Amino acid sequence: MVQFNKVEICGVNTASLKLLSEKEKTELLKKSQAGDRNARDELVKGNLRLVLSVIQRFSNRGENPDDLFQVGCIGLIKAIDNFDTDMDVKFSTYAVPMVIGEIRRYLRDNNSVRVSRSMRDTAYKAMQIKERVMSEQGREPGVEEIAKELELRKEDVVMALEAIAEPLSLYEAVYSDGGDTIYVMDQIGDSNDDSNWIDEILLREEIKNLSPREKRILTLRFMQGKTQMEVAREVGISQAQVSRLEKGAMNKIKNH
Repeated sequence: MVQFNKVEICGVNTASLKLLSEKEKTELLKKSQAGDRNARDELVKGNLRLVLSVIQRFSNRGENPDDLFQVGCIGLIKAIDNFDTDMDVKFSTYAVPMVIGEIRRYLRDNNSVRVSRSMRDTAYKAMQIKERVMSEQGREPGVEEIAKELELRKEDVVMALEAIAEPLSLYEAVYSDGGDTIYVMDQIGDSNDDSNWIDEILLREEIKNLSPREKRILTLRFMQGKTQMEVAREVGISQAQVSRLEKGAMNKIKNH
């Protein structure tokens, strides 16, 4: 069995690769996008460890790690070609979702469950719009925005995207805080448990004790599904503050 923590993959010894600073990345990105092939190659080599770290998330899919690594490199190259150096965003912040998206697309295309061609086309068009908006505006578009551009119902877009999504393992981690990991199976409730309604009442009572800002942040994060960066822009504070307030609010609820 091939282990992801080995430093050699696809014949590349990642331990010997140079780590680039943000300044070096910016300079190389500008040269690369101006047509400098050597700068592009150096950027790829300098970010292979990023690809390696991403494919570890897919270690339970039973896929050949060399294949995933090569697909991840395609996502990395796309990120290099499309990254806007004028955006106030680190390259790695932009590249990771691109690499993940490329790997997920590969897994979907090799999925044994068949999806109709029309639904697959709708999903891919929606993903292209999503990637374009993220590249041009640095934000993730909502389903309604995507549906409007495709001139389709919101429900049709959601169904298409869900149809091509790869199955999720019950043991996949969705949140981790200092070793206290929450898995998908932890978020699946038992509707036959008579204590559920008591827990819901207690949860509602504890939420009432939170500050208005904490309530707003939890609503934006978990009810509206926004990222910490999006919440930070809407509330008018830094992402670090959003993270601290979110964690504090969750701890208050948990401890009480």
